[in-house]
Amino acid sequence: MKRNFKNLFSFLSIDMAIDLGTANSLVYVKDRGIIINEPSVVAVNNKTGQILAIGEEARKMVGRTPSYISATRPLVNGVISDFEVTEQMLKYFIEKTINTSKKLFGFAAMPRVIIGIPCGVTEVEKKAVRDAAKNAGARTVFLIDEPVASAIGAKLPIQDAGGNFIVDIGGGTTEVAVISLGGIVSARSLKIAGDKLNDDIVQFAQKEYKLLIGERTAEMIKINIGSAIPLKEKKDMPMRGRNLITGLPEEVVIFNDDVQRALDRSIKQIIAAIKTTIEETPPELLADVMTNGIYLAGGGSLLRGLDVLIAKETKMPCKIIDDPLTAVVRGAGIALENIDTLAEVMSKDDEMAIPF
Repeated sequence: MKRNFKNLFSFLSIDMAIDLGTANSLVYVKDRGIIINEPSVVAVNNKTGQILAIGEEARKMVGRTPSYISATRPLVNGVISDFEVTEQMLKYFIEKTINTSKKLFGFAAMPRVIIGIPCGVTEVEKKAVRDAAKNAGARTVFLIDEPVASAIGAKLPIQDAGGNFIVDIGGGTTEVAVISLGGIVSARSLKIAGDKLNDDIVQFAQKEYKLLIGERTAEMIKINIGSAIPLKEKKDMPMRGRNLITGLPEEVVIFNDDVQRALDRSIKQIIAAIKTTIEETPPELLADVMTNGIYLAGGGSLLRGLDVLIAKETKMPCKIIDDPLTAVVRGAGIALENIDTLAEVMSKDDEMAIPF
């Protein structure tokens, strides 16, 4: 009887994988794939504490709100900075998923949820993620290290006795890890990633052009003409902001060489973390990495020439995986679908509301 009830509950439940990223949050549902891909932004009325918008609607408000409304990210460097707002954001994603995936006459049980987290987080930070997910409506919460999830999403043989080198450059953190036999052998978690590159461009504009630009403008510049190495083809684009001296709006033209110089310091720190991880890797696994190469995941891996620069600096092949932006959530989804064979790569909430 208990087994039958368990099977019925599992049938009614909608298991989901969530990549709770600093910049974007993605939700994967079994047999349906990725059904939510929205910015990790929440707009809050500071007077009443009311949540006004979440996701894409909140992102449109960034930098455009009156003083009593703040459109912010509740996660900083991949970890929760505002617990209550993160809980509301998770609840929004979970409810939206359930509403678009209802089973059996519109009823769906509380879901099992697996969430990707940076490999350098503390036990307190892990507990915050678990508690936020449980309070948002999850029945059982699993956590998986983001580099492991990325490697699974890239279809690397992480359970074999061989070295798999993955570099996941997200919005808030860069995760560098060597994985073998389902576990992380050596790793680095660096708080330099997509957001820091955007900030580098903002700082460069202030220093070189005395121009104050917004984060979204900096990101567009990075995407359109940013690179890790000098390019043969010259690129440029207009950069609009406020002149810090006159206080008036101004437009200047910025070139790809300028952007490359602005990003250079942060790129070198990412490469230094990769080299340090290589130095800590056992020789036998390093031999595998030299053959298989370094795999890049995350949105930051799409920066022009980054794979070429890493290959040059490490003297090893470097490849960008297919669809690097969704690697974590796809890998977490695969782990949840194959929970019996991939259980060792996840940590499970011990305090489950229902014992299955």
